[in-house]
Amino acid sequence: MATLSHTGVSYTVFCLLGIPGLEDQHMWISIPFFISYVITLLGNSLLVCIILTKRSLHEPMYLFLCMLAGADVVLSTCTVPQALAIFWFRAGEISLGRCITQVFFLSSTFMCESGILLVMAFDRYIAICYPLRYTTILTRTLIGKIGVIIFLRSYATIFPVTFLLKGLTYCRSNILPNTACKHIVLARVSCNDIRVNIWYGLFVLMSTLVLDIVLIFISYVLILNAVFHIPSRDARHKALDTCGSHVFIIFLFYAPGIFSVLMQRFGNRVSPHIHVLLANVYNLAPPMMNPIIYGIRTKQIRDQVAHVFTIQK
Repeated sequence: MATLSHTGVSYTVFCLLGIPGLEDQHMWISIPFFISYVITLLGNSLLVCIILTKRSLHEPMYLFLCMLAGADVVLSTCTVPQALAIFWFRAGEISLGRCITQVFFLSSTFMCESGILLVMAFDRYIAICYPLRYTTILTRTLIGKIGVIIFLRSYATIFPVTFLLKGLTYCRSNILPNTACKHIVLARVSCNDIRVNIWYGLFVLMSTLVLDIVLIFISYVLILNAVFHIPSRDARHKALDTCGSHVFIIFLFYAPGIFSVLMQRFGNRVSPHIHVLLANVYNLAPPMMNPIIYGIRTKQIRDQVAHVFTIQK
């Protein structure tokens, strides 16, 4: 359970409590977790299969959506099965190595989603502001390179976190009041000075998520400027409608995520269960809502889904 180090006891196995203060409600809380995870797996898997198998959907917008759906599945799978194990079987025991691995994949996938949302905003900007050059600018080669850059950026910024966590001595406690391992949550049970962890976490937040939000905002300012200069009212409505789904997903993704990160660092007066519930919102809501929103609001995807179920009947 623990090994001796030069500073005393360093825990190598931890216990995830789930949602502290609401342990007696875990069985009820597990219901929306389970339902959202099933919808996430089925909806995003269907979305990926349809986009990859239908050549008519091999366009930039749908290829980026395919990337987002794949990231949604990984993001949910990093946390929800672990949470359900805690809720149903009280199986919260996790090794230090597995805990750090979960931190890496959870954080890097979150960064990936942020990058994908940014390029989806860029896609909408090109489609509305430069419609005649859309296919010549966003070629499949460029899309592939963009995908590689997004994943490399995510892994490169989170990779140092694993070394920061491995260098800590965990002597204060082996109890983690959460449903999953998080960088700062794990660092706070160490007996070391964690200022480097806190400042590096803020650096990652500012250099990736905040930068992405600023660039997305600039993209939509330019998009709105172009839209309101379109003479046709129907064309303006269609252009705004194509951006509506993306804007909603952006808000659903960033708002609870940023607020949760800030609360972990500065919200000492907020109840622990509020921290945990809020942190789980961005692990559950966007991955579940993405295929529903894009499936309902995007005619091409809606027609392909209807075609699939028609054939099965």
